[in-house]
Parts: sequence; structure tokens; C-alpha cells
Amino acid sequence: MTSLALPSALDSVDRLLALPQRLAMFLDYDGTLSPIVSRPEDAVLSPEMRDTIRTLACRLPVVIVSGRGRRNVSDMVAIEELGYVGSHGFDIIGPSGSNVTREIASNALPILDDAEAELRAALEGIPGALVERKRFGIAVHFRLVADGAFGRIDQAVRNALAPRPDLRRAEGKKVIELRPDVDWDKGCAVLWLLEELGLGDAHAIHLGDDLTDETVFTALADQGTGIFVGTDDRPTAATLRLDDTRQVREFLDRIAASA
Repeated sequence: MTSLALPSALDSVDRLLALPQRLAMFLDYDGTLSPIVSRPEDAVLSPEMRDTIRTLACRLPVVIVSGRGRRNVSDMVAIEELGYVGSHGFDIIGPSGSNVTREIASNALPILDDAEAELRAALEGIPGALVERKRFGIAVHFRLVADGAFGRIDQAVRNALAPRPDLRRAEGKKVIELRPDVDWDKGCAVLWLLEELGLGDAHAIHLGDDLTDETVFTALADQGTGIFVGTDDRPTAATLRLDDTRQVREFLDRIAASA
């Protein structure tokens, strides 16, 4: 189904709250909890959204699942009680007190270091090009780049990948990423966390706006609910939709009020 054909998650709150299973909430950050912005550092969480998430976390397990580095997104959200999954699933820490932690593909760190240095040198002269290093990935942002310069960015990424078969390319909204070439993603991380946290019988809800969130929507097809956030019309494995961060906050407030 395409995203715009999905029913509103706001109309499904009562149904979700009536489920016999306990709920567990997994939330993307950029484009879901905070609006998409030109520079990653400007995606600040509003005080109102932070209060909503903190209240929700008092009632059920809440984990942030982001493409950002884990430490970066935990600093942006700044709520200690939550679990955090960073670098698209490669860096995991459970909620406070759980003692759950995992890193995937640590052996790729030196390779990422070398690729980062090469990309920074290659893209230094392109206005608007931003290289963001995460612990387990490199993001090349081109939202601020003139259309005619994309070819140079694409070629620089290809050059960085060519001698490094242990890395792979992935794409998101105005971003190209280099990640370790292993069979792991956000969906794998969420399923692993559910088991490690003793939530295998929970109904997991994931909210996300990016292509990388499709791995979670697919992973939860038989044991949860995927909620697409946005007004783009594209194929999705989600079953419900919210328009924007305002509706996300309303949805979470309503869950928190009755969970």
C-alpha cells in the first residue's frame, strides 16, 4: 500500500490501547520527533515533545531508533530513561537499568576512519556539502548543495567505496551513507531489543519517516504496528500514518494518557 492511502494512527489509538499485549514504543528522531532541517545540528527537540516522551516513558518502554550516532541522538533527546539505537541499528543501549548493550561491526571502525578522511578532502570545495561521522557510519548530506554539484558528490562516494568492500552505500532523504556491509539494520536491532528486554510478547509500535524505517515496519509486520510519518506518497510496509511531528506528539500524548 502507498503511504497516503493509509488510515490515520490518530483514529486507531483506542484500538491499540485495547490490545491484550503490553505496548512498547520505538521512535525515529529526524522527521518524526523533530522536523527535517537543512543541518543535522539544527534538529532540536521541542520542550513540549520532550515532556511528552518523558511522560510516555513512565508508562511503557520507549526506545529512540535513529540513523544518527547513538551518543548524538541521546544528547539531543536528553532523557536518561530511554533506550537508544544509533547508526541505523549498529549501536544499541537499552533503557536505564537494563544493562543491555551491543555494537555491530566494530572491526569496520578503522575502515570508516579512512573513508571519512578521504570524503572530507574530496568534498571540501563543494559549498553546502556536509560530512557527518557517526560511530558506525558516514553521512554525506547534500540538501544545501546546488543541483549541478551532485555528480561530484556521487563520484566521491563511489571513489571512497571502491577500495573498501567492507562498506556499503545506502540512501535517505538528501543524504548518502556509508555503513559496514553486514546483514543488520534498524529492524534487526528492534527485534533483538525486544527479546533482550523481555518484551517478546509485547505489541511494538514504530514511528518513522525514512526509507530505513521500512526495515522496522517489515520486521514488526506480525507482532506490531508500523506508523509512517509524513506526506510523501510512496510504497510502505507501515499500516498507519501521521502527517507530521504535531500529529506525532498528539498520538503519543493520547497513548501516554491511557496506557
